[in-house]
Amino acid sequence: MHRDSRPGLLAAALALLLLATKTASASEGGIVLWPDWLTMLPFMVALFGALVVPVNTLLFRPLLRALDLRVERTVGTRERAEKLAANADEILARYEQAVSDVRIEAEQGRRAELASARSETAARIALARADAERQIERARHEVAAALSDARTRLRAEAEPLAREAASRVLGRVIS
Repeated sequence: MHRDSRPGLLAAALALLLLATKTASASEGGIVLWPDWLTMLPFMVALFGALVVPVNTLLFRPLLRALDLRVERTVGTRERAEKLAANADEILARYEQAVSDVRIEAEQGRRAELASARSETAARIALARADAERQIERARHEVAAALSDARTRLRAEAEPLAREAASRVLGRVIS
């Protein structure tokens, strides 16, 4: 069957159904709700068989196709979301590892700088101490030299002063 003939076939089947049905009448026997099965059953089977293909083609296949596409999109979106979540978790783990590595490296650098500063400070203190000791030693030598010079001058000046003091006390000149 061609696609173009199906709507026409559907319309013809509906027209036949309307023509073949008996009208319900209210006679003395009452309303007839059940058709005569012997005459109507073959007609209904034929009508059902004729309507299966057009209804399947026009209604069920597009509807099922749309539902399948919807499921595929939903499943695909979920899979993409799961992949993105896994990717995000991986990126976050790499980021946290990088931050940890940088912190460790910074701590090692800080400790190295601190050790370097301590050794440099110790070296400067040792130089300053050595310089101070040299200056103290030089000052000691200068003080010792000045003391020795003062003693020598005092000895040289003490003898004439002692003679003069003795001369004044004794009242005569001492040679």
